Amino acid sequence: MSAKEKPETKRLPMMPIRDVVIFPHMMTPFVVGRESSVRALEEALAGEKKIFLATQHDASIDEPRPDEIFTVGTIANIVQSLKLPDGNIKVLVEGIERAKVVSVSDDEGFFRAVVRTFATRVEAGTQVDALTSRVTSLFEQYVKLSQNLNYETMIAAIRVDDPGKLADTVGANLQLTIEEKQELLEVFDPVDRLTRVAEMLDIEIEKLSVDRTIQGRVKRQMERAQKEYYLNEKIKAIQKELGRGEKSEYDDLKKKIEQAGMSKEAHDKAMLELKRLEQMPPMSAESTVSRNYLDWLLAVPWKNKTKEIRDLKFAREVLESDHHGLEKIKERILEFLAVRRLVKNPKGSILCFVGPPGVGKTSLGMSIAKATGRKFVRMSLGGVRDEAEIRGHRRTYIGALPGQLIQMMKKAGTKNPVFMLDEIDKMSTDFRGDPSSALLEVLDPEQNSSFQDHYLDVEYDLSEVFFVATANVLHTIPPALQDRMEVIRLSGYTELEKMEIAKKFLVAKQRDATGLNDTNIEWADSGIAQLIQYYTREAGVRNLEREIGNVSRKIARKVVEAEVDGEQATAAVVEASAKPKKKSAKSKKQEDVAPEPLQSIQPKVFVNDKVVQDLLGPQKYRDLQMTRKNEIGTTCGLAWTEVGGTMLTTEVSIMEGRGKLTTTGKLGDVMQESAQAALSYIRSRAHVFGLNRDFYRHLDIHLHVPEGAIPKDGPSAGITIATSMCSALSNIPVRGDIAMTGEITVRGKVLPIGGLKEKMLAAHRHGIYELILPKDNEKDLPDIPEVIRKDMKLHFVESMDEVLKLALAGDLQALPVPQSGVGTVENPRPTDDKLTQ
Repeated sequence: MSAKEKPETKRLPMMPIRDVVIFPHMMTPFVVGRESSVRALEEALAGEKKIFLATQHDASIDEPRPDEIFTVGTIANIVQSLKLPDGNIKVLVEGIERAKVVSVSDDEGFFRAVVRTFATRVEAGTQVDALTSRVTSLFEQYVKLSQNLNYETMIAAIRVDDPGKLADTVGANLQLTIEEKQELLEVFDPVDRLTRVAEMLDIEIEKLSVDRTIQGRVKRQMERAQKEYYLNEKIKAIQKELGRGEKSEYDDLKKKIEQAGMSKEAHDKAMLELKRLEQMPPMSAESTVSRNYLDWLLAVPWKNKTKEIRDLKFAREVLESDHHGLEKIKERILEFLAVRRLVKNPKGSILCFVGPPGVGKTSLGMSIAKATGRKFVRMSLGGVRDEAEIRGHRRTYIGALPGQLIQMMKKAGTKNPVFMLDEIDKMSTDFRGDPSSALLEVLDPEQNSSFQDHYLDVEYDLSEVFFVATANVLHTIPPALQDRMEVIRLSGYTELEKMEIAKKFLVAKQRDATGLNDTNIEWADSGIAQLIQYYTREAGVRNLEREIGNVSRKIARKVVEAEVDGEQATAAVVEASAKPKKKSAKSKKQEDVAPEPLQSIQPKVFVNDKVVQDLLGPQKYRDLQMTRKNEIGTTCGLAWTEVGGTMLTTEVSIMEGRGKLTTTGKLGDVMQESAQAALSYIRSRAHVFGLNRDFYRHLDIHLHVPEGAIPKDGPSAGITIATSMCSALSNIPVRGDIAMTGEITVRGKVLPIGGLKEKMLAAHRHGIYELILPKDNEKDLPDIPEVIRKDMKLHFVESMDEVLKLALAGDLQALPVPQSGVGTVENPRPTDDKLTQ
């Protein structure tokens, strides 16, 4: 228990102090340098040598105001003062008692404060004794853990009977912040102050315990690493002394570097890294990074080459056995091999196969490797959007690796593989970089001899690599990247080509995949033709292979079921023959005859068109040639897509209205402009089509292109739209057995289009054998397979008038030519008054 005595008031010089809190009963030295503080000190020395010391809030303020100084401080006795040469005064003070400021004045050039002291007397008791013992015990524990305090001195200092003095002594020697010490100074009651000191001791002891635990763990780890290093060095020395000739790991690495055949730059960098590795502790993280780097440098092929096959006859046999058709590609590969025979060090080739899915782009790359005798590696670029996938990460990153190019070269093991960059048109770009830009260096024959991966950080020669890229479309590939590749287009297959591919490759492949053989299944041409015409409708053969596999699996199930039935039948025969019965003379002669073999029970399925339809169900596609008929306002067009050509039906409907043109079917801007151009052409020649010049004022025209959910764009549907509009306005049907494609101008000119081969193949697949094409596309006919050209009747036109003569199923009756005058438009070119079929 404690009891307060009557407070006393004193008037003393006041000195603000920085970065220190002075407790009663403590001897503290410090230096006085501020002019106001020197004056206050001199005033105290001239009197009773007592001064009031209070800590200021912010130590960076040189001349604090009274409100910037704590109100509770310590009255101290000046024990010693010494004036230094620089004008400062070094003083030693002893705290007497704490006091609180009542008022402060600074009229004399320094602070003079009126302070009030609170003397408190502590009554002895069990609680106070227990608290004193606890604080003493905790402080002893604290001193043992702390490395900054002398144990003997501190223990002697706390051997006091006064609880208040004990609390001040302990508080002054704790590693506390200025705010925490000031908070402790402001507690006037000794018992409360002692309680607060005990709480602070608990926290500080726990901190010191954690620190000591961490330091001990770190020390043990360091000792273990040093011990391992010492033992490893000793083992090396012992083995060397024994003369066992054991080579160190570093010697092996050095030998591998010398034998790797690296470039001078790579060799110098590898040797420098090896020297660094020798000087590092084996267990350090940096040594692992250096070792991984050296492993990658050694794993990449620097001089290993595959011996190339340059036999043109062998290469042609390989290409013919693996792929049907594709003559241009085969010729290009044979040309490449011929150049390799004539030139000692030719540059690597960079080809890009562009075509719809399923036409054999990826497998063609494998055939090139087989024909040339090179290793084959494939890197898929679909969805790649990080430049580091091409060039790798720098070694400063944790877990860094070389790019996929270097990784694939390591996988190939030679410096001249066939390297396929699959789906090069599917790369993306985001904040991590543009991988297509990183490929510019890789695919440039003038630059790829010094390709630099971020991880390896040395030049690597890719000039002997045969790069083959594949893509479905070209417009998503940056122009600069296209310019570095030789683009070879692969169009879709004709029905005859699909038939040959199925018979040569797909049937045998799926037969082996389903466990069948020649005794189980045999395909008729009619069965394959049924799949091509009515169950698949594609440019490639991927779905055809899938349907052949579907039929083969169903037949495999029937074969297995027949085996089970045969086994049961055989078991029944054996069981019946095992039963004793009365034998006749005839049965005695046949008792040694074996049961019928299982093979005789298994059926052989002959797959024709009827079997295909029974196994796969209703046909997925109709025979369009049989179902097409002449319709008003409906025209068959041709379109190009990423997966090959397709048919595009254009429908136009006329209704009463105010001259509005409506387009539906998710048409793009270019296609909508084609519709406007077609309407303008019809309006300019309304009298030729038997229409009044203001017919559009009382009609609305609705243009629709199914299927409505598929986006469509491009100018090649111009003549198709114009034909549908003209048919709907003149009420003359369009022939259903003819298709067309071409761009239209407002003057009725027919301009050339692209993708002619794909569009003609699509028309042939859909059973349309008569086409209207732009005159300027006649030069593209050599690219069309001969079998397609023979089957089709082609009309090459230059104007819309020729299109209408061919496409409409009736004659257009022209109106009289309007006379020139107000509100009339003269025909800008001479035409016939009547268009005939």
